[in-house]
Amino acid sequence: MEILRKEEITERSPVKILAVDDREDNLFSIETILEQENYQIVKANSGRAALKILLQQHDFTLILMDVQMPDMNGFETASLIYERDRLRHIPIIFITAHNQGEERMYEGYKMGGVDFIYKPINPELLRYKVSVFVELYQKTHQLLNHEKKLLATNRKLEIEIEERKITEEKIRLLNQQLLENNQQLKSTIEELDRFAYVASHDLQEPLRKILVFSDKIQTKYKDLLDEEIYRNLEKIVRASGRMQSLINDLLRFSRQTTVGEDFSLVALDDLLKDVVSDMETEIEKTSAQVHITQLPRVWAVPSQMRQLFQNLISNAIKFRKSEIVPVIQVYKDPQKREVHRIIVEDNGIGFDPKYSEEIFMVFKRLHSYHEVEGSGVGLSICKKIIERHNGNILTESKPGIGSKFIFDLPLTEKLEAHSDFQINKIKAV
Repeated sequence: MEILRKEEITERSPVKILAVDDREDNLFSIETILEQENYQIVKANSGRAALKILLQQHDFTLILMDVQMPDMNGFETASLIYERDRLRHIPIIFITAHNQGEERMYEGYKMGGVDFIYKPINPELLRYKVSVFVELYQKTHQLLNHEKKLLATNRKLEIEIEERKITEEKIRLLNQQLLENNQQLKSTIEELDRFAYVASHDLQEPLRKILVFSDKIQTKYKDLLDEEIYRNLEKIVRASGRMQSLINDLLRFSRQTTVGEDFSLVALDDLLKDVVSDMETEIEKTSAQVHITQLPRVWAVPSQMRQLFQNLISNAIKFRKSEIVPVIQVYKDPQKREVHRIIVEDNGIGFDPKYSEEIFMVFKRLHSYHEVEGSGVGLSICKKIIERHNGNILTESKPGIGSKFIFDLPLTEKLEAHSDFQINKIKAV
């Protein structure tokens, strides 16, 4: 066993040794032999004195106990010492002037002693044996301290695990509640969409009658009506026309969730050329220029992509500057690699950036219908289309400078890598 150096023992903890002997010269001899090791020696001249000291102090590293003492011998004293739980950890080395024989030595070990030293004491042997038991004592206490720390750490871990289990259960319940809320929300949205569709559809019939009969009155009684009544009839016709446009837009908006159509691989270049061709009259009327830079192929619903671009280009033409030819550029952002980022940019009148989120709200208008025709539904339809394609849309604009409508769509490569799962996921959106 490796013997601790004196300085190592001192650094770890003070070493207190209780020396018990009825003769002062023996106590002095023990103290002299061990003083160079820098131990703290506490002396007791009887078993009773030793017990009295141990009632007040129990932090001894070792006890050196003389066996032959009057009134109470060393074995009896050791027996009384080890009756106390707080003292059982202290090793006792018995010191005796006679060979005790095996039976007496057995009695000593039975009392709790750990070793015997015979008188006259050999200084080197005493120092060696004391150092061995000091090291053993300190290592035992280190292990006990480690055990306490481990027990405390284990308890802390048990508490953390229990808390984590409770937290995970709460999260599970919250997720379950969220799924239920989402399902309820989905059902509510579908119900509202069905209501909007039915209500809008049913409003068409009385509105058509208003338009038809207003037109008949204007045509049949044109010469009989005074100017004020005729102007009022024109206001009715114009208001009815705006209402019809609003109902049609509302129907288109509600159909974005009720009409199911399969996704397919769409070449946006070709699709956009068809859109521009369909809008030829509107584009020629304003001398608008539409510039298309090479666009990607995306996984999408073709009819909805067509409506998306038609709404954005129509919007750019509608909010043009009166004195400048409208120029519309459609291109892919080459810097974005994790998604297909498409930008529709115009040189129109623009708008205050503070409205960049509100502009996608249903029926939200930044200009009155007297200034610019429209129902305020077109951009909300665009947002709904992009969200249904698992993407997002935003806008950047400055008054008098123009606007950019920016939308992201998932990469076709990623979709193809997980075709079955991703396609079904997109269809379910």
